[in-house]
Amino acid sequence: MSAEIICVGTELLLGDILNSNAQFIAQQLAQLGIPHYYQTVVGDNPERIKQVIEIAASRVQILIFTGGLGPTPDDLTCETIADFFGVPLVENAEIIEDITDKFTQRGRVMSPSNRKQALIPQGAEILPNPTGTAPGIIWQPRPGLTIFTFPGVPSEMHRMWSETAVPFLKSQGWGKEIIYSRSLKFWGIGESVLAEKVSAYLNLPNPTVAPYAGNGEVRLRISAKASDSTASADLIAPIEKQLREIGGLDYYGADDDTLASVVCELLRSSGETLSVAESCTGGGLGQMLTDISGSSDYFLGGVISYDNSVKVGLLGVNPEDLDNFGAVSATVAEQMAVGVKARLSTTWGLSITGIAGPSGGNVAKPVGLVYIGLAGSGDEVKSYEYRFGAMRHRSFIRYLSACQALDNLRRSLLKR
Repeated sequence: MSAEIICVGTELLLGDILNSNAQFIAQQLAQLGIPHYYQTVVGDNPERIKQVIEIAASRVQILIFTGGLGPTPDDLTCETIADFFGVPLVENAEIIEDITDKFTQRGRVMSPSNRKQALIPQGAEILPNPTGTAPGIIWQPRPGLTIFTFPGVPSEMHRMWSETAVPFLKSQGWGKEIIYSRSLKFWGIGESVLAEKVSAYLNLPNPTVAPYAGNGEVRLRISAKASDSTASADLIAPIEKQLREIGGLDYYGADDDTLASVVCELLRSSGETLSVAESCTGGGLGQMLTDISGSSDYFLGGVISYDNSVKVGLLGVNPEDLDNFGAVSATVAEQMAVGVKARLSTTWGLSITGIAGPSGGNVAKPVGLVYIGLAGSGDEVKSYEYRFGAMRHRSFIRYLSACQALDNLRRSLLKR
């Protein structure tokens, strides 16, 4: 028994609108323990919508449509579904009354085109829309198949789902189990390398383990199906423990953890403080840190030292080293870290200098070359070189640089 999500709208195919509805419904289905293996996006074309219905109805028991319920000629979902199953559309007086009332409340008169929204397949039940004018339907056109339709407006769809669809599904015996997931996060290791390390876990039946990568990090999603979240968590816990041990220092957190939040918690728990000096990231590292609530407890501030005069005047970088090695160098990164640590009197100083592009690189120092400096207790100072690649976008190089700086600090805090 499974469900399929079908999102209707040419604007989705063109990329004009982000398809957040599919993500929401997928998450909700998991909470109800309803498997779903397919998602389809189809344009506002009756024949193609019918082709999608034919395929989906042959392999699942629940079809969930979003989009195509408006009053305009290209809103074709309901009439196409009815036509596919050979059932006439009928005007529903209750819907007409509801739409009329909503227009009256807004001081407007209902447009004749809105009557189209009151046409639903004969035998279908109304799926009420408390806020908008486009109701959905709950319909079982044949035994073993249930169809839900929702408008494309996310706020309307969310409320309709929680207030009507979920209770209906539970009344039909769905939702007796849930699918609960934990996402383990890793930095500093490639997806293929991590997958090889945990290969023995990738074919487990319950819980399941799946790797995926994005934004410079790798994740392992552990999903368990059980009667409730506690039972699911109990299934996940021993697997999570083993995967974290395999990951070692490359593992940094889970679910909503970020590198910044993990570093901040380590600093808070040890009573230590941090300051940063940034060149190519332009304040991005400081923003990551200050996005964490209560960061003023351990993050004292930073210096954005784009110009060399700021590196020399505020951070104490040796001008001869700037001339000899350049601003993008290990020597300058180390001096920036030492300088900001001394200026702000913090336990740790963290620095970034690099070439984010799109111009400014050469053969010796290409776009994507970044140096990170880290000054710790006493006279301890380190530098790290990274080559993030000239083909990457400037904003992504900045993001990777800030994350890598945080990861270097995290590892240093954990190794002591």
